[in-house]
Amino acid sequence: MITNTCATDTSISISAKDKPKFGTKEWSDYSINCVTGCSHDCKYCYAKTMAIRFERKTPHNWKDEEIRTDQLSKRFLKRKDGKRFMFPTTHDITPTNLSACVQILTNLLSPGNEGVIVTKPHFECIQALCEVLPMFKSNFIFRFTIGSSNSETLIFWEPGAPDFKERLASLKYAHWKGYQTSVSCEPMLDDNIQDVVEQVLPYVMETVWIGKPNMLKSRLSMNGHDDEETMARADSLMQSLSDQFIWDLYGRYKDEPKVRWKDSIKRVIGINACSVDL
Repeated sequence: MITNTCATDTSISISAKDKPKFGTKEWSDYSINCVTGCSHDCKYCYAKTMAIRFERKTPHNWKDEEIRTDQLSKRFLKRKDGKRFMFPTTHDITPTNLSACVQILTNLLSPGNEGVIVTKPHFECIQALCEVLPMFKSNFIFRFTIGSSNSETLIFWEPGAPDFKERLASLKYAHWKGYQTSVSCEPMLDDNIQDVVEQVLPYVMETVWIGKPNMLKSRLSMNGHDDEETMARADSLMQSLSDQFIWDLYGRYKDEPKVRWKDSIKRVIGINACSVDL
């Protein structure tokens, strides 16, 4: 059974073994993917930036999903070291690739591995996953990414992904079906993230993670979104997520046991250490 532990005492000394973890390492030990490209085509996407940099994709064809069939036939053994997977990390689970994602998740979970399934959820995909994975409920957490409660904002930054209503409905459905549920508000896409937090908390069994955008303008530029409007909105977004805003947000939720802070928030408020905490 996956459990949560987190240390936020800034007086705790940190050994080399317990150095703070960043990015996906805050949630998992290793990553699994089965698709190249993503139809969500999020403007700030790190995976898109890396695919372009290493000439695996272009800004124009990143949204064309290519199933990595070699991954689908892969068989996984149970990790004896207890390390947890994260799926996916360089694409999302979409209606187009759902069958492939179901296959690789079944292969991963059947031996008894544990992990976190991260997605900007399509309701039909969550329905399907809930139907085929009930025997693995104690082995994984659903983590739904919701960076704003404003659907116009979501559509601007994540043009191919579901709107807020669909993501919230997906969370409620997974919660109702008895799955372990969590939410990622990273990246925050506006300065009204408390509206997301308040709406999702009743349906979150585990954690709500909050984080700022990382390297926003450089990734936008690499991903082909360096037009005047997008860059202006990026400037406005980062200005709205000021240190004062972060401190106010921290003050609001520091005593909420389900809220966790990503490394971009920890740097502002001085939290030094947090264990791997799904």
